[in-house]
Amino acid sequence: MTDPARIHLVIPCFRESGRIGHFLPDLCREMQLCGGVQILVVEDGSQAEEARRMQGIVEALRSQFSCLLPVLVLPKNLGKGGAVYAGWHQHQGAEWLAFVDADGSCAASEVARLVAMTRAESKLSKPMPAFFASRIKMLGRRVDRLMKRHLLGRVYATLVSELLQVPVYDSQCGLKMVPRAAFEKVRDRLVVKDFAFDVELMVSLLDTGCEISEVPIHWHETPGGKVNLLKDSWRMARDVWRIRQRRGIWRGRCGGN
Repeated sequence: MTDPARIHLVIPCFRESGRIGHFLPDLCREMQLCGGVQILVVEDGSQAEEARRMQGIVEALRSQFSCLLPVLVLPKNLGKGGAVYAGWHQHQGAEWLAFVDADGSCAASEVARLVAMTRAESKLSKPMPAFFASRIKMLGRRVDRLMKRHLLGRVYATLVSELLQVPVYDSQCGLKMVPRAAFEKVRDRLVVKDFAFDVELMVSLLDTGCEISEVPIHWHETPGGKVNLLKDSWRMARDVWRIRQRRGIWRGRCGGN
């Protein structure tokens, strides 16, 4: 029997010590059972006291769970995408790179389900797709989300689909798993480091031939989110337009592929 494909799972955190404590123990238990998964909490330039609290939470769990690495503390705030990429660069040779939000909206059991999918895919000879969790009520999955956020999400998804010509239902769900080989092909062109980084990652993977499988998951709204519906929606729309422009330039240089 071959060893399971190794997965490097990053949790990007900015002032998340008040929420991650409810999620991280469950995640560690599930990943310990899965085997071959390393969890790296990335503290994204919060204040020193917040960083100390996060380190205390993680260190208290590390004695119980060998899958949990020491906290990576970034000296300044890079944004969610910047924190994910900084964590992914610490992969130690893992075949898969993943991230999950710290708030527990994606339950640990759903993370384990996607881990199982990546393991099954790794046994196949064809190129491996990336797995993007999706907040869609199908295949018996439950989505508990505030109506205003759901409507905003649908508007944003439509914007992404129309401007970038990508048939995606949900590009922003906070659980994704990407083959490291596919990420290495696109890492040098990834510019967006805040909330729209998922979109740039998605189209970059697609443009280099990596398929993306959207996986419906159970998902529930968790209080305390830091996204400002008006200000951040405008910034995300602006970033999508800039992604479109850079994508056109890149395709032109590569002969339209």
